[in-house]
Amino acid sequence: MGGQDKVFATLLGRPLVSYSIAAFDTAAEIDEIALVVAPTRLKEAQHLIAQYRPATPCACVPGGKRRRDSVLAGLNALPGCEWVLVHDGARPLVTPSLIGAALARARETGAAVPGIALADTVKRISADGHVAETLDRATLRAIQTPQAFRRELLLRAHEAETEQDALDDGQMVERLGIPVVIFPGDRRNLKVTTAEDLIMVESLLQRGYG
Repeated sequence: MGGQDKVFATLLGRPLVSYSIAAFDTAAEIDEIALVVAPTRLKEAQHLIAQYRPATPCACVPGGKRRRDSVLAGLNALPGCEWVLVHDGARPLVTPSLIGAALARARETGAAVPGIALADTVKRISADGHVAETLDRATLRAIQTPQAFRRELLLRAHEAETEQDALDDGQMVERLGIPVVIFPGDRRNLKVTTAEDLIMVESLLQRGYG
């Protein structure tokens, strides 16, 4: 994104993250929202909340150096919640139905993450760039957010984490030996990483999705 903070990129005249906030605000299961942003963006985030006025109480929280530091800041801002969902604000097309499905599946074991089947063949490569192994894509899933957890369980996973920054919160819970349920994600729940992704997301919004 050329150094741009993508969650504040303009998407059809609105900050990208405002779409995620709207989805969580609409979801019947959500009682509170914590918007975690870079410390330098805190005032901008507060202005965004004042502008769009979600009906759900929404706190603006400064994040940390690592992804997991930011998640922990969000957890600390939601002390009264038994269940929490961690969502990447760079996925503006999340829907209330996906949010509800995440929470429903998490109630089975305490942790659930959405995943989608892979369409492409996946190969593991060696350090010198040669094919080391062709993986069975039937057993693989590309993981999305929102990821849902019992709050106490996710806090325990954060407290126990001693490795380098985990790829996602599901991995941290896995390291505790707790089963993590994977449920069907949504292929339209795209993560904006490049300027081209913004064009794709705008197209979906213009067609009525989100």
